[in-house]
Amino acid sequence: MLEEKKLFFFGSHFKHNDAYIIMDTDMDILNTLGKIESPGGAHTIFKQKMDDEHLARISKIKHQGILMRIANAIVICNPDKVFINTGSPEDKAFIRNLAIEKKEESPLAMENHTIHFDLAGEQGRIVDRTFYIANPEDDISSLAKRMDRPTALEDIRSSLSGIMEGMTMIVGFYMRGPVGSPVSNPALEITSSAYVSHSAELLYRNAYDDFDKEVVNQGHFFTNLHSEGKNRPQDLPDARVFMDRKFQTTYSYKCTYAGNTLLLKKGNHRFAVDKAVYTNRGKELSEHMFITGISGPSNRVTWCAGAAPSGCGKTTTAMAGSVFVGDDLAQMWIARDGSIRSINPENGIFGIVEDVNLEGDPLLMKVLRNKGHEVIWTNVLIDENKVPHWVGNGEPSPAKGFNFQGEWQAGKTDAAGKPVPLSHPNSRCTLASSSLDNYSPEAQNPEGVLTRIFTYSGRDADTMPPVWVAQDSDNGVVIGACIVSAATATEVGAVGIKRAPWANAPFIPGSLGDYMDAQFKFFGNPAIGKAYRPVMAGLNYFLTEKARGGSSSKLLGEKKDVKVWLAWLERYAHDEIEFLTTPIGNLPKYDDLKQLFKQILDKKYPRSLYDKQFSLYCDNIVQRIELQEAAYAKEEAIPRQLFDILAAQKRALTELKAQKGSIVNPDHFV
Repeated sequence: MLEEKKLFFFGSHFKHNDAYIIMDTDMDILNTLGKIESPGGAHTIFKQKMDDEHLARISKIKHQGILMRIANAIVICNPDKVFINTGSPEDKAFIRNLAIEKKEESPLAMENHTIHFDLAGEQGRIVDRTFYIANPEDDISSLAKRMDRPTALEDIRSSLSGIMEGMTMIVGFYMRGPVGSPVSNPALEITSSAYVSHSAELLYRNAYDDFDKEVVNQGHFFTNLHSEGKNRPQDLPDARVFMDRKFQTTYSYKCTYAGNTLLLKKGNHRFAVDKAVYTNRGKELSEHMFITGISGPSNRVTWCAGAAPSGCGKTTTAMAGSVFVGDDLAQMWIARDGSIRSINPENGIFGIVEDVNLEGDPLLMKVLRNKGHEVIWTNVLIDENKVPHWVGNGEPSPAKGFNFQGEWQAGKTDAAGKPVPLSHPNSRCTLASSSLDNYSPEAQNPEGVLTRIFTYSGRDADTMPPVWVAQDSDNGVVIGACIVSAATATEVGAVGIKRAPWANAPFIPGSLGDYMDAQFKFFGNPAIGKAYRPVMAGLNYFLTEKARGGSSSKLLGEKKDVKVWLAWLERYAHDEIEFLTTPIGNLPKYDDLKQLFKQILDKKYPRSLYDKQFSLYCDNIVQRIELQEAAYAKEEAIPRQLFDILAAQKRALTELKAQKGSIVNPDHFV
């Protein structure tokens, strides 16, 4: 296990002969390469690279650790000039125009809409070239890659040295969460990419005016250094994403996809996970979760946070609520009143657009197809009228256009003879959350939203029912630990069915045992008041007709049915609804769902569909349990609760199968 001092050293400098020395014997790559060790040295560099206006801007930043990180990044990358981004309307306009001038983005027909294309070979996270910088004694997740510190230093030295010559470095000061929240994290975004900086302005809170104060209050900040290089396909084998946990610094180069370059997002999410696991264990969590408010009787709103792997419907589920806070990440903590509070570290949406259409996502489509909103599109098809199109939008498709592989026409195939789709499955739209009609001002509340419901889901085509509730918090943690999902296009080269623990698996830096222990300690913390005990549930709207006796791979139900599953959980959280007790957890009763389908979606819910969706397929579930048991048995220090709960479920399902057969109708549990 990493020691706390190794994770959160920023602010831990001491002064000796006017030099600031890091109180750690390990090598900080940024400082080692940049060699700036004093405020005076930093200001000398600033004078070389900044005009008077930007020198005045940087002079408002007083924290010496911040100034030296920026100065060392300048020394290493050697840009022609440095732009200090204050987040003003003028600065935002400059960055947007620079992205167009550099041809990182192109304007579209709709005002304030632009298109960015990633390299054809980089349409998702480059997990095979993403590394944690680690010393031999450091625990690194078994699901991640590592590189030793001296090797990483040489890779970074050879690739980043002078990489910004002829370019403008943009320095942004952001908060990952509302200013003043106890779990928000300050972060520097240093990049030569105007597209990355433009995306950051939509997705995060520019906190230039508050940055010094927040760094002092929080006791740390994250540093992110990125350069896009020449953006050539031949550079992709040498593309890298590095996370240095010890010094809370990320490095990225020779890549373009925002999941690899916008390091404020998943790079810094990893550091926030470390903070929750190793510094505030049992008191704080950093999760791959949406946050949405669900309407209940008498205009009540109950807040829900839900996990799903990337590409598995988090945005759709978040938009299914009545009021929206976030669709991807959540920071949560136990407040003094005993409630669990959640904030969204982000301020916008970087959402997958495939299958986004008026029927399933009307509020998002309103933003994408109506004037008055700023949107960055990526990797969709642009027609000759400069209008974006994508697979599954429910609209007529053009016969030709330009997409992520160049000129496109209907029927085009690649070199292997495989059809080239209209748009890439991981095509995205980037927009500010405030553009949405159901956006909640509570998203900016530093006290967060009182969160009663937590859901865990993945692309499970054949095993679990649409919704089931854990009977206690330990069982709820096990639901999160045992997500299984079909791979999506969000990771380059990912295929097949795989485990996706808590949907946070790609972003857990340390051991899964430590992370799991933090989950049990948080949700089982006696500081959580009885009235605020969380409802923890599995959610699955990817069941197919084929898995329940049909021949079609279509969904068993509709995507929008998630509104009903969430509404049922909302009533459950307030003890207003009955349930069926089963070996896997508590299930809805048919009459309650029938009423909710009519009330919320104004559609019939046949008993035959309920029976298909909520019958327990014992063999499938037991196989899923055994998959988890075998996988976790290979990990170190997994809490005993996991194995005990899985063994109890398997034992109960085996007994149930002996009594009722391999498929058990929900009537059995009435």
